[in-house]
Amino acid sequence: MIDAHIHLEQYNVKKLPALIEKWQEVGVNGVIAVSNDLPSSYRTLELRDQFPHFVHAAVGFHPEQPLPDEQDFLEWTGLVQAEREKLVAIGEIGLPHYNLEKLPYSIEHYLDFLSRCLEVAVQHQLPVALHAVHDKAELVFDLLQQKQVPTAHFHWLKAPQDIVKKIVDAGYYISVTPEVCYRTRDQKLAKLVPLSQLLIETDGPWPFEGEFKNQPTTPLFLEKISSQLATLYGMNEHKLQEQLVLNTHHCYQELKSTLT
Repeated sequence: MIDAHIHLEQYNVKKLPALIEKWQEVGVNGVIAVSNDLPSSYRTLELRDQFPHFVHAAVGFHPEQPLPDEQDFLEWTGLVQAEREKLVAIGEIGLPHYNLEKLPYSIEHYLDFLSRCLEVAVQHQLPVALHAVHDKAELVFDLLQQKQVPTAHFHWLKAPQDIVKKIVDAGYYISVTPEVCYRTRDQKLAKLVPLSQLLIETDGPWPFEGEFKNQPTTPLFLEKISSQLATLYGMNEHKLQEQLVLNTHHCYQELKSTLT
């Protein structure tokens, strides 16, 4: 199994070696580690260097926060250029939804910034890991089409059914989180996504409810996600896990871990 979206640099770095060993023991073979800003992009790359066969690095700017200044953005583009061979994606990027009214910029400013990030991704032939929920999903989808982005992953998607169909028809990927184990909304979403375009993630260390309440979020949750999906899709769990890993490799083509 592969956790397709996790903020690994937010975990206790001193505990990570033991944690990763534990995750691997239960069949987690890798993670797509995303970043929130310039400093976290550097930290994610450091983790990639420390665990090169487990951590697959993505660098970006989380949209639910103030936009970076121009100097940080230019330094980030230089980082992408310098470390291109160590990257599997640009992310996390997208549009704000939950914090938009609290942020000092309009949605137009974020659209302009996202456009620049997508141009970097296309220039370096990297997929994008996206935060694009509710009414922002369509805006991001339209921009992907405008910029001719070939590969995109809508993480923890929440969107109307017609927008989900557009995303699927374009060949993009969609992931579900542990919420699929206890929320009808997420179970309905999963059924709208062809198995060949589905990924699983934890978005750790973000906390969850249901059976995961008061538990620290880790890739150990992937097992329960895949079990729930096997029931939803009506198929053997091992076969489903194999397909999910294959999907993650297809989406993030720079992955260097084995298909196990």
